[in-house]
Amino acid sequence: MEVLNDILGYKNRKIFQDTDCFSFSLDSIMLANFATIRLKDKKIVDLGCGNGAIPLIMSLRCDKKIIGVELQSKLADMAKRSVDYNGLNDVIEIINTNMKDYVSDETFESFDLITCNPPYFKVNDKNFFNDNIEKVIARHEVEITLSELMVIVKKLLKNNGNFAIVHRTDRLMEILSEFRKNNIEPKRVRFVHEKSNKESTLVLIEGQKNGKVGLKVENPFILYNEDDSETEEYKKLLVEVK
Repeated sequence: MEVLNDILGYKNRKIFQDTDCFSFSLDSIMLANFATIRLKDKKIVDLGCGNGAIPLIMSLRCDKKIIGVELQSKLADMAKRSVDYNGLNDVIEIINTNMKDYVSDETFESFDLITCNPPYFKVNDKNFFNDNIEKVIARHEVEITLSELMVIVKKLLKNNGNFAIVHRTDRLMEILSEFRKNNIEPKRVRFVHEKSNKESTLVLIEGQKNGKVGLKVENPFILYNEDDSETEEYKKLLVEVK
């Protein structure tokens, strides 16, 4: 069933969602706020943009040109309608295509910032696949693997451009290895914890193409206090941006 909702606390951004599809989550909101947007940056692309949550939120932070690339036509259609509903057609463009096919002479090394909230899980015999193909593609590396994604990022990103990703913490070393394999030097890492006494399950990572060596591990992002109330930083993330 399709619905039109606020993007969590962002009451000035509406988004179309379908309960049969994989909806955006806190992961996307954290990534949209974590990625560094520099004054000199002109073009941003969100790979695998789903129904457009990351481009919609990032449009609150800047007036740059933002492109969302989404393989699944149903999600891309919702993203396009969300962009139109919010009056952002001059800022955000949604392209319904496989990100593998998006690399061309026109897009080669043309982006200052790339973001991606990719499928988290590898495909193997032990994976449990939901019957809903849209959710399978969103959660599992069916259409694209981490290695394939990083090759695409390398091709699309300008020299000294930034790439920001959110992923599972248990794949951190693999991610960092893929960054360096594709000349993306890891620059910032931030671990996300449900509570301060619990292990991190998500991690935010940003790297720079052909950047200098030097990694900053930022303070952890804690979602909940010991009494299960939201931390002040979590509340701040979800408040309406005016």
